[in-house]
Amino acid sequence: LAETVRSFREILDGKHDALPEQAFLMVGDVDMAVAKAEQLTGAAAA
Repeated sequence: LAETVRSFREILDGKHDALPEQAFLMVGDVDMAVAKAEQLTGAAAA
């Protein structure tokens, strides 16, 4: 529950506004979304 609240608060505070929407699809928590965003950006840059 604490992880959900932390993730939700970070999203509401705009901490992850720069992440692409696709990073939030089919992931568990916000940390996984950040990791997926890095993969997506790295794949786009390659």
